[in-house]
This record gives sequence, structure tokens and C-alpha cells, in this order.
Amino acid sequence: MNTQQWNGTGVAIVTPFDENEAIDEISLKKLVDHLISGGVNYLVVLGTTGESATLNKEEKQQVFSLVKDYSNNRIPLVAGIGGNDTRAVVSAMNSFDLTGYSAILSVSPYYNKPNNEGIYQHYRHINDNTPLPIIMYNVPGRTGMNVSAATTLRIAANCNNIIATKEASGNMEQIMQIISNKPEAFSVISGDDAITLPLIACGACGVISVVANAYPRLFSDMVQICLKGKFAEARPSHEKLLPVIQSMFAEGSPSGVKYYLSEMGLIKEYFRLPVHGISDAHKETVREIMKSI
Repeated sequence: MNTQQWNGTGVAIVTPFDENEAIDEISLKKLVDHLISGGVNYLVVLGTTGESATLNKEEKQQVFSLVKDYSNNRIPLVAGIGGNDTRAVVSAMNSFDLTGYSAILSVSPYYNKPNNEGIYQHYRHINDNTPLPIIMYNVPGRTGMNVSAATTLRIAANCNNIIATKEASGNMEQIMQIISNKPEAFSVISGDDAITLPLIACGACGVISVVANAYPRLFSDMVQICLKGKFAEARPSHEKLLPVIQSMFAEGSPSGVKYYLSEMGLIKEYFRLPVHGISDAHKETVREIMKSI
């Protein structure tokens, strides 16, 4: 199993909508070209940034298939499939047509607030029933429960189909414990754009990024420089991107990144409720930041 294909910059790609809230296939194709030409290493389709929570099963398959067909083997693909009903997650993993996809990104269960034994058993069950390798995803700010370092390491040791974790806890001590004690074949991927540089310095293999939707070349070049150990050389790009990252998340994601992309002419600024656009005052802030990039 080649885990090195997840080194570098993955992008949690947004799902563009039109004025009728239908999937905007033309804009999605433009975005795929923008990301591939920007040098990113792989795409994550229908993660949180892709507003997967507001798409029905048919629409999800529409997006999975469109990105697969249009990317045409130019870049590896990861399918976002997660949830808070373990049996439903397994059913979804095995019912979608995932031809052309190399892995599944599966977020830890949310809302139910299971304890860490429940989280472990959830991942153990999907590990035993998945059609593809799995990247687990710890994002306690959204799920309400942290996947502890001990639980992640237990999963890494006992679940051979779970090949990596996307860590978005923001807890550097926890992430360093995982990196220090994980099996060699298990990868740690940054889930926070702002701390990607220090996490690679600690041993992470790259990032699954939101900001790279808008600035794929700048961000992916920075990541590649970091992976070569040239952190002083990477710092100017890191510092240049920090205000972008902060502004992109200040009033919620994907609200922020969709505004950046709309200003770039890549997509239109449409959402499905409860996701809503950023304020007019914040739009002015974003426009000023964009001028400086």
C-alpha cells in the first residue's frame, strides 16, 4: 500500500453551487483545473469544506463522478465519507461508485459524543468493512469529541486499512505524541493550514488544506520546501499566507474560501443553508488582503 501518495498538499475542494443551489458543474471543472495546474498533490472530494452535509446521496455521487471523470487520472482522489452512525457509514462506503478513488477520508463520529472506546470501535468496524484505505480525521472543534493520542495509536496499530490521520485538534503535544509513537507505515497529515509548517517540522507528511483552494501554487510550493527540510526558506510564504488563513476562517468555512474563489472568478458565491456568506465588512478586509498577495 503506497502511503507516500498522501505526502504534500491535498485540497479539501469546495462544492460550487449556482443561483438555484444546484451543483455548478462548470465551476467545479474550472476549480479542478485551477488546483491541478497549481501543483497540488491530491484532491479530497466532499469533505466538510465540500458542504457534504447538505448534499443528498444522488448529489454526492454526481460530485464524486464528475471530479473523477474530469480529473481523468491527472491526480489522486480521496472521497469524504463519514458520519455518526457506524452502520450507515459502512453502507455508504460500499454503495457509492468510487471508481478512480484511492482512499476515503472519514471523520470521527460527531454529535453523539462517543467516548474514546466508542470512537475506536467505530473505526475498527469501518476498517473491517471498507472497500478502500481510510484516512481518519480528528476535528474536535466540529465533532465535539477529541480522538486522543492513545486512541489514534491504538487504531494505527490494530487497523491495517487505516493508513493515516488528518489531525485538526490544534494540540501540538498530542500530535507530536502520535508522530513519535506511530507505526512507520501510518502517516500524520496536518488538518490546520496555519500550523502546517511546524507540524511538518515535527514529522507530518503534509496537509489537507482549505486555503490551497484559492492559492494552490503558493501553498503547495511552501509545503514542498518544508518537506525538504528548508524551513527558513519556507517561512516567508508561511507568513504571507497567515492573514489569508485567518480571514478565511474568521466568519466560518467554507464561507470564507468561497468568497476568495468568487473574487478570483472561479466560482459563484452560493451556499446551502445553514451555511451563509461572510459579512460585507469582512469582504472588504478580504479584498485588502488579496491585494497584498
